[in-house]
Amino acid sequence: MENVDLTLSTREVGGRTVVAVGGEIDVYTAPKLRDTITELVAAGSYDLIIDMEEVEFLDSTGLGVLVGGLKKVRAHEGSLQLVCNQDRLLKIFRITGLAKVFTIHESADAALA
Repeated sequence: MENVDLTLSTREVGGRTVVAVGGEIDVYTAPKLRDTITELVAAGSYDLIIDMEEVEFLDSTGLGVLVGGLKKVRAHEGSLQLVCNQDRLLKIFRITGLAKVFTIHESADAALA
């Protein structure tokens, strides 16, 4: 059985921070993403773009981390936008009503435009 983990990388683009996420965001890996978002906000990054183009799986724990991240940046008048172009993930956002909460872009370039 293949062990799928979570990969995270961050980069600054024009005053915004892009967090590229790959793998699975689930009950085991979500704390890693939550810690990254918490550290970025603590360091003064309030405009985050979470690039989920390489995410293979997302569960309710992962959704909770994204909502928590949104609350953290909004406390500083910031924003948290998502990059997601996979129908199965977009469906999760639609079903949960979070498609109305998050700004979701087709690509990182679109999010940065």
